[in-house]
Amino acid sequence: MFDLKIINGMVLDGTGAPAVRTDVGIVGDRITALGDLGKAEALKSLDAEARMVCPGFIDTHSHSDAYLLIEPSATSKVYQGVTTEVIGNCGASAAPRLGEARMPSDWQTHTYPGSWRTQAEYRRLLEQVKPAVNVVSLIGHNVLRASVMGYTGRAAAPEELIAMERLLEQSLDEGGRGLSSGLIYPPGMYATTEEITALARVVKRKEGIYTSHMRSESSRLIEALEETIGVGRATGVRVQVSHLKTSGSGNWHLIDAALQTIERARTAGISVAADRYPYLSSCTELDVIFPDWATEGGRDAELARLREPATRARLRAELIGNRSERSWGSITIGSTSDENARFRGRPLEEVAESLGMEPVDAALFLIETDALMTSAFFQGMCEDNLWKILAQPWVMIGSDASLRAPRGPLSHDYPHPRAYGTFPKVLRAAMDGKTVPLAAAVMKMTSLPAGHFGLSARGEIRVGYGADITIFDPQSIRDEATYSDPHRLSAGISHVLVNGTPVLEEGQLTGQRSGQWL
Repeated sequence: MFDLKIINGMVLDGTGAPAVRTDVGIVGDRITALGDLGKAEALKSLDAEARMVCPGFIDTHSHSDAYLLIEPSATSKVYQGVTTEVIGNCGASAAPRLGEARMPSDWQTHTYPGSWRTQAEYRRLLEQVKPAVNVVSLIGHNVLRASVMGYTGRAAAPEELIAMERLLEQSLDEGGRGLSSGLIYPPGMYATTEEITALARVVKRKEGIYTSHMRSESSRLIEALEETIGVGRATGVRVQVSHLKTSGSGNWHLIDAALQTIERARTAGISVAADRYPYLSSCTELDVIFPDWATEGGRDAELARLREPATRARLRAELIGNRSERSWGSITIGSTSDENARFRGRPLEEVAESLGMEPVDAALFLIETDALMTSAFFQGMCEDNLWKILAQPWVMIGSDASLRAPRGPLSHDYPHPRAYGTFPKVLRAAMDGKTVPLAAAVMKMTSLPAGHFGLSARGEIRVGYGADITIFDPQSIRDEATYSDPHRLSAGISHVLVNGTPVLEEGQLTGQRSGQWL
């Protein structure tokens, strides 16, 4: 007897094969049968007539680390069909946090159900709150570096690198699956390639993966790709290029060279792949526009520079010199402090006009008064390049977003719509003929990431595999979140099972949370 059988659905098994009408039998947390199960006994039967039955989606690039502790239902992700989140990306993981290491500013504004410092302590706390989704945890390079040597802007001394290696090894032994870097953010931006390579060797010994938000996604994209691929070449570690893109219209022509660079590496036997979200604007902290020297030393040092007139004048002059006048028009304000809430969702140039300032001064005003908590959307990607990237057989889907919820503590900020819409947006695009066929799109969300991230018995609808399953209506599947109204759940996902347990039924959360630490 089955605990649950899913009947009459069209199954996309995650391998890229066409959909077939078949039934799925589940016992416990495993798929135990496929075929005609109409007459088989089951404690519960789910009729998926006119719907697609897929493996649960794997968000290969998530930032939900801390938020899973306060919203373990993972609402915005579950409504996209996500059953597994790969957290700890871009060098910013929730753990370890030793020495001077601190969490990103948006995480710092919340209260958590406990405290932690090590990866083991974070894992225990997360397992206590019982998230609805599975979790794959990466260890952030920025956190390792800050734990050992703070936010100083220099290369690591030999003894500091040894300390980072030991802390990384401990964190991997405590459940981490790899290392992530964020080489445009402090303090990771100060690291040498040799430092990253040494840490990647530790990851390789543990059979993990190295993911990277590279040093450049614009004019020096090819050089950044060569550095990232070089880490894989030198160590043999699996490599994931985070949110592959060509930022800035002056760099759109680099797309073919970038794809060829990755293809050459793959042909040479280097295990390198990438992820991407289906939007043309990125989102990160507004102070990412600052030069390296302005962010050295951590939060207090950065704010002190902003508040010192001569240093502020130097910073202002550099920002004007380094950015074209037109580039200020590509920035829209996202989350802010409550004091500046009236500016959320508004173009920076419009904010500047309302403040009676130049755009550069409005940016400095927001960053200072928000105490570095301003986020922003940066327009600058090409739609043709987006679809070209997504068409590559080695490109997976990643939201690059923390989970959110329309109600509760995670409903008060102003996120990028990718937090709510990434996966349905790709599915809709596939069915509308804008990108790869539907079966290939589902593969990018399931078996492709499961294989590259080393998740055994996941990512396919196959006997013996974990019963992570997403069911959607191909007619109604769509993203609803927009830049002007981001807190909107996606439509069309009717059921989500995580390890055989329904966490979403007929479009409603069940209250059950059955995620596992993978």
